[in-house]
Amino acid sequence: MEKFILVFLAIIISCVATQPPNIVFIVADDLGWNDVGFRNPNMKTPNIDKLATEGIIFESAYVQPYCSPSRTAFMSGMFPFKVGMQHKVLSDNQDVCVPLNYTFLPQELKKLGYATHMIGKWHLGFCKWECTPTYRGFDTFFGYYSAAEDYFNHTMGAYLDYRDNKLPAWDYRGEYSAYTFAQKAIDIINKHNASQPLFMYLPYQNVHAPIEVPEKYYNMYPNVVNEGRRIYSGMVSALDEAVGNVTRALKEKGLFENTLILFTADNGGPVRDYANNWPLRGGKHTIWEGGTRGTSFMYGAGLKKTRITYNGLLHAVDWKPTLVSAAGGTPETSIDGISHWESIRNGNQWSSHRTEFIYNLDDFEPALEGHAAIRVGDYKLILGYPGTPDGWHQPMNKTQDYIYDSFIYFKGDNPARLFNVRSDPTERYDVAPVKPEIVDQLRARIEDYRKQMVPALYPPPDPASHPTNFGNVWSPGWC
Repeated sequence: MEKFILVFLAIIISCVATQPPNIVFIVADDLGWNDVGFRNPNMKTPNIDKLATEGIIFESAYVQPYCSPSRTAFMSGMFPFKVGMQHKVLSDNQDVCVPLNYTFLPQELKKLGYATHMIGKWHLGFCKWECTPTYRGFDTFFGYYSAAEDYFNHTMGAYLDYRDNKLPAWDYRGEYSAYTFAQKAIDIINKHNASQPLFMYLPYQNVHAPIEVPEKYYNMYPNVVNEGRRIYSGMVSALDEAVGNVTRALKEKGLFENTLILFTADNGGPVRDYANNWPLRGGKHTIWEGGTRGTSFMYGAGLKKTRITYNGLLHAVDWKPTLVSAAGGTPETSIDGISHWESIRNGNQWSSHRTEFIYNLDDFEPALEGHAAIRVGDYKLILGYPGTPDGWHQPMNKTQDYIYDSFIYFKGDNPARLFNVRSDPTERYDVAPVKPEIVDQLRARIEDYRKQMVPALYPPPDPASHPTNFGNVWSPGWC
């Protein structure tokens, strides 16, 4: 009998050990490289800092220079220029979404038995229901479809953009979105059947414009004199508290020890909206490193080597196959993304399978977010307009707003700028004049990729989209 009990316990332990991890995928909207406490001690982000420093901090995890393209990469595992999503961001009144022939991350995880939930910002198109979260793999959705709505009344252009699954969510006016999103996540965690693996996609609104925050977070930064920077800093701390509330709920439910957390920004911080990417060059809306090197880390289940920084090249397209691998699945072979799960979990950054990627390829004029750039090995080639603003900027803590260096827009592939990003990550030394052979090699690679480029899906506004046609709510059903 005693032997039977021991065998039975061994089977239970084995089952627990082999259960796929819960996965929480957190996206911080417009978070700057230097806007977290583990890089900038003036920022108050204790929950984020603890996860990052006790996990794996990614020093070379790249994203797109704008929201919709990065989210396209996260969900589809495809470079945006190959699916027509490379130009700027989707607007509320455009009859387009990420093409429906692409399988999204939650659809892959559902095949592996996961419960899939999304809370937060979509921004991948909503002109018809088939484009929206619960039709693209999520069991539930609470959040908003667009980009820059008010944090308290949840309107975009005076019309509601807040959904509880398919229904307009009218009852949250006056409640800061980070509070609501964290509470919705907690509710899902508390109701979750622990015998089923959980996938939660949690793309917070913070810290995207408009710059708004409850007073208590604003008051956490009395030494920041610049009003905009003080509000923005408070928004980061509100985000941090929301992250802490979710991790606490996972612990209380007994799920935390078997949960893998991925945290990433969707692009560099917008410096004109008080974000900071120091010491990197540029910011959101550019293909400089400050616009495309994202704050990112991983914590939790399955990681064998932690409390390290990981310098291997990663791109937003890689998170889909990496998470599928972490869940015990086999990634698709038809996508651009590469699974880095084994390299990451073992802390073996030098075995990264990614050696090159496209920052952006956009021939739709004006390509304000940056026309063309590629990374191959240590070198980065920028062709033509790189986006704006330019320059290197310390946090905007002074009384006056800074004046940023801007480019006047120009077309074409010239000039060509070349940087050794490994030795010069802040892009201060253009080596194109002394390394013309590398310029030619990388330019040839860009031309190879151009043959795979799909024209940007960027139609003109459609008046059928107007919320007055749908009870003053931004809604699907017009394309």
